[in-house]
Amino acid sequence: MTPERLGLLWGVTVFAGAVAQGLAWLTGLPGVVLLLSAGLVIGRSGFGLVEPLDLGAGLGTVVGLLVSLVLFDGGINLRLPDDGTRQAVLRIVLVRLVLALAAGLLAAHWLAGLNWSLAAVFSAIVLATGPTVVTPLVRQIRLASPLGEVLEGEGLVLEPIGAVLALLLLELALGDLHGWRELALGLLQRLGGGVLIGVGCGWLLAEALSRIPAQAAGALRLQLTLGSLFLMFSGCELWLPESGLPAAVAAGVVVGRRPDTDAAELDELIRQLAQLAITMLFPLLAADVSWAELSPLGWGGVACVLVLMLVVRPVAVGLATWGLDFSLPQRALLAWLAPRGIVTAAVASLFAIRLEQAGVVGAGRLQGLVFLTILLTVGLQGLSAGPLARRLGLEAAADPGPVGATAVQQQPGGQ
Repeated sequence: MTPERLGLLWGVTVFAGAVAQGLAWLTGLPGVVLLLSAGLVIGRSGFGLVEPLDLGAGLGTVVGLLVSLVLFDGGINLRLPDDGTRQAVLRIVLVRLVLALAAGLLAAHWLAGLNWSLAAVFSAIVLATGPTVVTPLVRQIRLASPLGEVLEGEGLVLEPIGAVLALLLLELALGDLHGWRELALGLLQRLGGGVLIGVGCGWLLAEALSRIPAQAAGALRLQLTLGSLFLMFSGCELWLPESGLPAAVAAGVVVGRRPDTDAAELDELIRQLAQLAITMLFPLLAADVSWAELSPLGWGGVACVLVLMLVVRPVAVGLATWGLDFSLPQRALLAWLAPRGIVTAAVASLFAIRLEQAGVVGAGRLQGLVFLTILLTVGLQGLSAGPLARRLGLEAAADPGPVGATAVQQQPGGQ
């Protein structure tokens, strides 16, 4: 790929993302929906201006670094204000790990026609609700507490678990792992190792930040944070593949909890960069969607996704919140809002390449079913989340601001 072509790829991608965010700001439509649509227009399903696979091995590197930034931002902002919220997140995660994995496996095999190995990989890939989608939606529609915290916490916990589990199931399908015992051991090593590395690096970073004045050296604090984050993520991926995502979340949580790091000031800078990462990544990965991969799935693929949305998710949320202090409208919104995000798309794209290189039949169908899941969940749930929250009375009250002043509203694009 020539440097000129590479520059054009990034120029078209970033411009398309910026236009999508601008339209979201003007129209009030969810930014993530328009970002996804922009990717379809510029990619293989549209004008063919962007082909993500032209990046080669660099695609995984770029996606990994930018996703680590988004998850680090989520870790800094993670707030579980009371024991009930923490219990709700934990219970939803545990129930979905059991129920959603099993149901996704069966639905992908019986309805979408994937073989058992690929169906298991699919179930793990789509396990997590992506914070890259959930967080902008939560901020846009201003969900009343504790719904936003529960949804963001669920996504941040399940995102790395789903990615690691999907990788291990892929290695099992390719014969690189032998038996479920090695899979379980690998899951513990990658998740546990990632969290430990993230906690350690986060503590060191917090110590350094506490010694740098926030007002006098804001740019230095940001540069130090990004350098530490990207070095930590790259090192994790080199020594223990797929441990970088849990490390990024853990490091963000540690930095965000240290009162002497002025995390609020740093968070605003990180949040802007994380939003830029989303603006770049969503169109780039959506550009890889091809209608030729979606059309063979037919109504079986659509039925598979609808079962996950309309049956599995509500049952899981109902079981997880049973006995907790959640009203029926709150349970209804939690049961409906579960869009998949960038990590899901990235994992599907990279796994499809490995499967095709290994000569595994059905790699295209796996990628197509994952992107169909993203398209339907982001499209249907993203467009309906705001009206549903208003209908159920679950929006937080707007801050009236000082007397005589106009309240500053959240930008519709999810800024």
